[in-house]
Amino acid sequence: MYLKYMETVESLKWLKEHNLYGLASKVSVSLKKIFTPCLAVKDEKVLIVGDTGYENRNTAAVLSGAYYLAAEQLKLDAKLILQGTKSRGDVSDEDVVNGLSELKAGNIIILNMSDKLGNIKELGKSYRRWAAKKNHRFISAMSLGDLATSNIDLILNAIDVNYKPFQTQHEEIRQKLDNAKEINITTPAGTDLYYDKSGIKAIAADGNYTIHGTGGNLPAGEVYAPPNGKKIDGKVVIDGSSRTHEHTILIKKPVELTIENGIITEIKGEEEAKQLENTLKWASSIAKNPGNVRRICEFGIGLNPKAQIMGAMIVDDKTLGTAHIGIGSNYWFGGSIYAIIHLDQVFKNPTIYLDGELLKI
Repeated sequence: MYLKYMETVESLKWLKEHNLYGLASKVSVSLKKIFTPCLAVKDEKVLIVGDTGYENRNTAAVLSGAYYLAAEQLKLDAKLILQGTKSRGDVSDEDVVNGLSELKAGNIIILNMSDKLGNIKELGKSYRRWAAKKNHRFISAMSLGDLATSNIDLILNAIDVNYKPFQTQHEEIRQKLDNAKEINITTPAGTDLYYDKSGIKAIAADGNYTIHGTGGNLPAGEVYAPPNGKKIDGKVVIDGSSRTHEHTILIKKPVELTIENGIITEIKGEEEAKQLENTLKWASSIAKNPGNVRRICEFGIGLNPKAQIMGAMIVDDKTLGTAHIGIGSNYWFGGSIYAIIHLDQVFKNPTIYLDGELLKI
């Protein structure tokens, strides 16, 4: 059995001391159903890593504790580690470094982070690539610090879907996107974008992480693809939410991006536009490859009927009736762009044509 190291005991103690254990226990009832349809857990070890979060924004800690308690109720071999909250450039706590690097191949990892996991040199540049190479299955939810603990039900609603038809729909959309060479996207707000993805594989984040070496977000609910090089031109009007390097912004005044040859050449708008522009300037100032900071790296389609735009990107970009573009890095999901950032930008009510044919969702 996975020994209940001090990390688990101390993490549960922390939840109790901060009056979060009761909420974690309540949430665990909803999460018990995740282990079978999403992970197909049998006799694997389950390592759950979270962090302590911020004042009144402890969603990562509560979810991590809830996953552990659910695993315990299911008599699974689980371990829980809560570390201090990490941002870009921070190193993960020693307990987390050891827990991940010492986990034998072919097990299960659940991550819930308020911002970042932190740097772990033993894992290399990409946690996802490391997990796949180690044949682990994993689910993750990052940037949970955007969400107040009192709103945790919004995430639980987005997780609580009927996964069989959900996954069937995702696979149908994935195949259509996979076969497409050219994508044209318009919205009532003014988006008009050409996106070339010829020869690039599409990915379904459908919550089916039952095969060794696979993993992804939970809540699930999107199909997405990197572009084929820089053949992306037009305009995107962000009217849902915008991720900056610090947090997710709910858009009040639309932000207009002009894109030429796959690069953002102009940002128009008010305060939200300034925040995004400042993020890109900051990233360019510290990046090894500043030319990649303004590159469009992803087009994705939200498909989760229980998700809603709430100012937490882990849920926002899964919302049915939305689409999003990513800015920055995509090397870990089939692209070729290395950048210091990956920032999703969500827009509403897209009309999508694949090679001239309307995509019906």
